Amino acid sequence: MIKKKDKYVVAVVGATGAVGREMVETLQQRKFPILQLRLFASKRSVGTLIEYRGDEVEVELLTKDVFKGIDIALFSAGGAVSKEFAPISAKDGCVVIDNSSQWRMDTEVPLVVPEVNPQDILKHKGIIANPNCSTIQMVVALKPIHDAAVIKRVIVTTFQAVSGTGNKAIRELMEQTKALLSFQDPLCKVYPHRIAFNCLPHIDVFLENGYTKEEMKMVHETRKIMGDDSIRVTATTVRVPVFRGHSESINIETKMKLSASEVRAILAKAQGIKVLDDPQKNIYPMAIDAASKDDVFVGRIREDESIENGINMWIVSDNLRKGAALNAAQIAERLIM
Repeated sequence: MIKKKDKYVVAVVGATGAVGREMVETLQQRKFPILQLRLFASKRSVGTLIEYRGDEVEVELLTKDVFKGIDIALFSAGGAVSKEFAPISAKDGCVVIDNSSQWRMDTEVPLVVPEVNPQDILKHKGIIANPNCSTIQMVVALKPIHDAAVIKRVIVTTFQAVSGTGNKAIRELMEQTKALLSFQDPLCKVYPHRIAFNCLPHIDVFLENGYTKEEMKMVHETRKIMGDDSIRVTATTVRVPVFRGHSESINIETKMKLSASEVRAILAKAQGIKVLDDPQKNIYPMAIDAASKDDVFVGRIREDESIENGINMWIVSDNLRKGAALNAAQIAERLIM
């Protein structure tokens, strides 16, 4: 843990990106006790002004000597930056909460979702990993069910917003949509194929086993966060033409039988979850409703009639919020408790 103070010096690395800006906004909204906020980015973003608590904070150049005197640093600048700068930051006494995939599967680095495994924060040695956005929202919903009936297997298909790729992808979806509605040919720069009015079953690079790296992240990260290597997980991850908010179709097989009504009751009491499940009234989670919200929304809860102990459900969460910035802020809050 870190030395207890009334207020802390906090840094956001990669502050001008979609997640970095969301981190700044989340820290402000949650009234994190900040004495000084410092923002860092690459050379092209130096001098950018970002609003925080009515003031404008100037973005500084990220260098190896900036971390002395900083208590907590939230990293959202990619794996290469994290690999180089996170160990330096930790060595200087700053606790790093890293949003990249660089440290997630490192046995010396805890991978944390506060609603699921907050106790693992105590194991940190200067770096704490923030999980993949699609994994975060899934395990928030899985944990209460696992505690109640022990999950044997998970089959998940994700429908992930373009904001998961960053600001360039957001702009590409906007530009392609405008082009198509104007009967012009859209340009593809970020994705290998058109994303507007299309779905791409391709997130991150393909691996030798036929899965993408994103899909295998969900497999390995879920087991590490849940603390149970016996859980079998298989994933298909799909990029969809949605700006903000990841949706997931999840099939769960448990050791003990749970009815759909029992699952609803369990999830309704769980931290960080909001159940929206009344299909007869067209009530179910949607990405447009999750945008800028903290909760993981769960609905379409029903028993899988093809197996003895199966449950189907649909979950949605803001990938920039709970899937990144909020989860990091919650870890920081636990650090100073």
